Amino acid sequence: MRKLYVIALISLLIVTGCGMNKPKTDEDKIAEELNPTRNKDSTIDPEWEKRLGYVNYTKDQFDDEPDRDEIVRMDRNKMADTIARIILQNSESFDEVATLVTDKEVLIAYDKNDHLSDEDAVDLAKKSAMSVVPRFFDIYVTDNPSLIPDIQSLHNTTTQDRSHGNTLEQIISEMEKQTPQNHSQD
Repeated sequence: MRKLYVIALISLLIVTGCGMNKPKTDEDKIAEELNPTRNKDSTIDPEWEKRLGYVNYTKDQFDDEPDRDEIVRMDRNKMADTIARIILQNSESFDEVATLVTDKEVLIAYDKNDHLSDEDAVDLAKKSAMSVVPRFFDIYVTDNPSLIPDIQSLHNTTTQDRSHGNTLEQIISEMEKQTPQNHSQD
Protein backbone atom coordinates (compact mmCIF):
# COMPACT_ATOMS: atom_id res chain seq x y z
CA MET A 1 0.00 0.00 0.00
CA ARG A 2 2.84 2.39 0.84
CA LYS A 3 4.44 1.79 -2.61
CA LEU A 4 1.16 2.64 -4.29
CA TYR A 5 0.95 5.88 -2.28
CA VAL A 6 4.53 6.88 -3.22
CA ILE A 7 3.93 6.08 -6.92
CA ALA A 8 0.71 8.11 -6.91
CA LEU A 9 2.45 11.04 -5.23
CA ILE A 10 5.34 10.98 -7.72
CA SER A 11 2.91 10.74 -10.64
CA LEU A 12 0.95 13.70 -9.30
CA LEU A 13 4.12 15.78 -8.97
CA ILE A 14 5.21 14.91 -12.51
CA VAL A 15 1.81 15.75 -14.00
CA THR A 16 1.60 18.99 -12.04
CA GLY A 17 5.14 19.99 -12.99
CA CYS A 18 4.56 19.27 -16.68
CA GLY A 19 1.39 21.34 -16.65
CA MET A 20 3.32 24.35 -15.41
CA ASN A 21 5.61 24.30 -18.43
CA LYS A 22 2.88 24.77 -20.98
CA PRO A 23 4.18 26.29 -24.22
CA LYS A 24 3.50 29.95 -24.84
CA THR A 25 0.89 30.81 -27.41
CA ASP A 26 1.59 33.32 -30.18
CA GLU A 27 -0.54 35.84 -28.29
CA ASP A 28 1.57 35.30 -25.14
CA LYS A 29 4.78 35.82 -27.12
CA ILE A 30 3.51 39.03 -28.77
CA ALA A 31 2.25 40.42 -25.45
CA GLU A 32 5.64 39.67 -23.85
CA GLU A 33 7.51 41.27 -26.77
CA LEU A 34 5.45 44.45 -26.64
CA ASN A 35 5.66 44.75 -22.85
CA PRO A 36 7.78 47.87 -22.28
CA THR A 37 9.08 46.54 -18.95
CA ARG A 38 10.52 43.34 -20.46
CA ASN A 39 14.05 44.77 -20.38
CA LYS A 40 13.84 46.09 -16.85
CA ASP A 41 16.47 44.59 -14.60
CA SER A 42 14.90 43.10 -11.51
CA THR A 43 17.88 43.47 -9.18
CA ILE A 44 19.89 46.64 -9.50
CA ASP A 45 22.44 47.54 -6.88
CA PRO A 46 21.91 51.26 -6.20
CA GLU A 47 25.57 51.69 -5.22
CA TRP A 48 26.72 50.10 -8.48
CA GLU A 49 24.65 52.58 -10.49
CA LYS A 50 26.41 55.49 -8.78
CA ARG A 51 29.88 54.31 -9.69
CA LEU A 52 31.87 55.89 -12.48
CA GLY A 53 33.06 53.81 -15.40
CA TYR A 54 36.82 53.57 -15.85
CA VAL A 55 39.37 51.35 -17.61
CA ASN A 56 43.09 51.73 -18.25
CA TYR A 57 44.99 49.46 -20.64
CA THR A 58 48.51 49.50 -21.94
CA LYS A 59 48.98 48.32 -25.51
CA ASP A 60 50.69 45.16 -24.21
CA GLN A 61 47.84 44.41 -21.80
CA PHE A 62 45.31 44.86 -24.57
CA ASP A 63 47.26 42.67 -27.01
CA ASP A 64 47.48 39.91 -24.37
CA GLU A 65 43.77 40.13 -23.55
CA PRO A 66 41.96 36.98 -24.80
CA ASP A 67 38.73 38.95 -25.43
CA ARG A 68 40.37 41.83 -27.32
CA ASP A 69 38.55 40.97 -30.54
CA GLU A 70 35.20 40.87 -28.78
CA ILE A 71 32.57 42.78 -30.71
CA VAL A 72 30.75 45.57 -28.93
CA ARG A 73 27.05 44.86 -29.18
CA MET A 74 24.21 47.34 -28.97
CA ASP A 75 20.97 46.31 -27.32
CA ARG A 76 18.52 48.18 -29.54
CA ASN A 77 15.52 47.20 -27.40
CA LYS A 78 17.23 48.64 -24.33
CA MET A 79 18.13 51.79 -26.25
CA ALA A 80 14.54 52.25 -27.45
CA ASP A 81 13.28 51.60 -23.92
CA THR A 82 15.72 54.11 -22.46
CA ILE A 83 14.81 56.82 -24.99
CA ALA A 84 11.08 56.43 -24.35
CA ARG A 85 11.61 56.47 -20.59
CA ILE A 86 13.77 59.61 -20.75
CA ILE A 87 11.11 61.41 -22.78
CA LEU A 88 8.31 60.40 -20.42
CA GLN A 89 10.35 61.19 -17.29
CA ASN A 90 11.37 64.65 -18.45
CA SER A 91 7.97 66.04 -19.33
CA GLU A 92 4.41 65.61 -18.19
CA SER A 93 3.40 66.66 -21.70
CA PHE A 94 3.83 63.24 -23.29
CA ASP A 95 1.00 60.75 -22.96
CA GLU A 96 2.48 57.97 -25.12
CA VAL A 97 5.86 57.41 -26.77
CA ALA A 98 6.85 54.72 -29.25
CA THR A 99 10.51 54.34 -30.18
CA LEU A 100 12.18 52.15 -32.79
CA VAL A 101 15.97 51.84 -33.04
CA THR A 102 17.43 50.34 -36.22
CA ASP A 103 21.09 50.02 -37.12
CA LYS A 104 21.23 53.67 -38.22
CA GLU A 105 17.92 55.39 -37.41
CA VAL A 106 15.80 56.21 -34.41
CA LEU A 107 12.08 56.73 -35.04
CA ILE A 108 10.02 58.34 -32.30
CA ALA A 109 6.26 58.86 -32.49
CA TYR A 110 4.38 60.36 -29.60
CA ASP A 111 1.06 61.65 -28.40
CA LYS A 112 1.29 64.80 -26.31
CA ASN A 113 -1.00 67.21 -24.56
CA ASP A 114 -0.91 70.99 -24.92
CA HIS A 115 1.49 71.71 -22.03
CA LEU A 116 4.48 71.81 -24.39
CA SER A 117 4.86 73.53 -27.74
CA ASP A 118 5.32 71.39 -30.83
CA GLU A 119 8.87 72.70 -31.35
CA ASP A 120 9.87 72.03 -27.74
CA ALA A 121 8.40 68.52 -27.90
CA VAL A 122 10.38 67.68 -31.05
CA ASP A 123 13.50 69.15 -29.46
CA LEU A 124 13.06 67.19 -26.23
CA ALA A 125 12.43 63.92 -28.09
CA LYS A 126 15.47 64.39 -30.37
CA LYS A 127 17.79 65.38 -27.54
CA SER A 128 16.63 62.39 -25.51
CA ALA A 129 17.52 60.06 -28.39
CA MET A 130 20.83 61.85 -28.97
CA SER A 131 21.77 61.22 -25.34
CA VAL A 132 21.44 57.47 -25.85
CA VAL A 133 22.54 56.53 -29.38
CA PRO A 134 25.83 57.14 -31.18
CA ARG A 135 26.05 60.41 -33.10
CA PHE A 136 25.87 58.80 -36.56
CA PHE A 137 22.22 57.77 -36.03
CA ASP A 138 19.57 59.74 -37.89
CA ILE A 139 16.73 60.68 -35.57
CA TYR A 140 13.19 61.17 -36.85
CA VAL A 141 10.37 62.45 -34.66
CA THR A 142 6.65 62.89 -35.17
CA ASP A 143 3.81 64.14 -33.03
CA ASN A 144 1.36 62.06 -35.06
CA PRO A 145 0.26 59.19 -32.80
CA SER A 146 -1.35 57.42 -35.78
CA LEU A 147 2.20 56.46 -36.85
CA ILE A 148 2.76 54.49 -33.64
CA PRO A 149 1.24 51.28 -35.10
CA ASP A 150 3.35 51.74 -38.25
CA ILE A 151 6.50 51.94 -36.16
CA GLN A 152 5.32 49.02 -34.05
CA SER A 153 4.86 46.92 -37.19
CA LEU A 154 8.66 46.91 -37.59
CA HIS A 155 9.47 45.83 -34.04
CA ASN A 156 10.03 42.21 -35.02
CA THR A 157 12.41 42.75 -37.94
CA THR A 158 16.19 42.48 -37.87
CA THR A 159 18.96 44.67 -39.21
CA GLN A 160 19.79 41.95 -41.75
CA ASP A 161 16.20 41.73 -42.97
CA ARG A 162 16.03 44.38 -45.69
CA SER A 163 12.45 43.52 -46.70
CA HIS A 164 11.24 46.22 -44.32
CA GLY A 165 13.28 48.93 -46.09
CA ASN A 166 10.37 50.30 -48.09
CA THR A 167 8.10 50.41 -45.06
CA LEU A 168 10.80 52.14 -43.04
CA GLU A 169 11.39 54.72 -45.78
CA GLN A 170 7.64 55.36 -46.09
CA ILE A 171 7.33 55.95 -42.34
CA ILE A 172 10.35 58.28 -42.34
CA SER A 173 8.96 60.17 -45.33
CA GLU A 174 5.61 60.56 -43.57
CA MET A 175 7.35 61.75 -40.41
CA GLU A 176 9.32 64.35 -42.37
CA LYS A 177 6.15 65.61 -44.06
CA GLN A 178 4.15 65.92 -40.85
CA THR A 179 6.76 67.16 -38.38
CA PRO A 180 9.67 69.44 -39.27
CA GLN A 181 12.93 67.59 -38.68
CA ASN A 182 16.07 69.37 -37.58
CA HIS A 183 18.79 67.37 -39.33
CA SER A 184 21.71 69.23 -37.77
CA GLN A 185 21.34 67.17 -34.54
CA ASP A 186 23.89 69.29 -32.70
